[in-house]
Amino acid sequence: MAFAAVFPGQGSQSTGMLAQLADSFSEVKYTFQQASDFLDRDLWQLTVTEDGSLNQTENTQPVMLTAGIAVWRVWQAQGGALPIGMAGHSLGEYSALVAAGVLSFENALELVAIRASLMQQAVPEGEGAMAAILGLKDEEVIKVCKQAAEDGIAEAVNFNSPGQVVIAGDSQAIDRAIKQLKIAGAKRAIKLAVSVPSHCSLMRDAAIKLSEKLSDIPFSSANISVLHNVNAQSFNHTDEIKTALSEQLFKPVLWVDTINTLKNDLGADSIIEFGPGKILFGLNRRIDRRLGNICIHDNASLEKALELTNTSAGV
Repeated sequence: MAFAAVFPGQGSQSTGMLAQLADSFSEVKYTFQQASDFLDRDLWQLTVTEDGSLNQTENTQPVMLTAGIAVWRVWQAQGGALPIGMAGHSLGEYSALVAAGVLSFENALELVAIRASLMQQAVPEGEGAMAAILGLKDEEVIKVCKQAAEDGIAEAVNFNSPGQVVIAGDSQAIDRAIKQLKIAGAKRAIKLAVSVPSHCSLMRDAAIKLSEKLSDIPFSSANISVLHNVNAQSFNHTDEIKTALSEQLFKPVLWVDTINTLKNDLGADSIIEFGPGKILFGLNRRIDRRLGNICIHDNASLEKALELTNTSAGV
């Protein structure tokens, strides 16, 4: 079994996530405590509180980074095999870079906290929007968004799976795009409950400021290839990695291309998702059902993944 590791981003969070793993493996609570001490706020408490604070961008992003690394550390502690490549969806790219040895956990926490703040500040609440579009080809979504934008911004920003594209931009432009996409034949056009319009042109100023911060953070060479959202390629030079991370704020997430590259170029026959939720699990199945596909989010899924990888390795 030649597997690739992927890490989820914003949107996979849920109240009570990783509770079972936390009860069974000390690495989970240790990782959350480490992040909480560094950021001076209780991240684990955010995962158990039902007041909606977990879904605020400035909370979600450090929590999801921490969750991905917590599951990865459990995997390592249990003798899990190394993947042949890695990737992360949007924010999850930072988790992949930590797991691959490019970024220290603390530096990633610092970057993600700044990233979340910059994104939140870039567009006043209520003035930006995102929507998931189901049942249309990518080219049609791109075409309709251009028509609907008029003097605003409406762009296709997440190419998640065949027939599923997320769009982002100004609220009014996205509302127009939703109506026109339904007319064009979209099966569903669902506005997302997010506080910032990620990966669109409205994030360019935030990207410039993030780039300035990235220049101050030490990066190392990767131990494992990490594919980047903006082009589904891996980079050896740290300057290229930093550029990819800054551009990620205002360029689309090419998730279909990423999974296909992990399979076709790196040779992955299975994908293991490290983190709460099953969003990537569902996307990956729609991209290629022939790929093995597991999401580690509780004890049973961890045992299944360990058994499959150890059996294929002859352990």
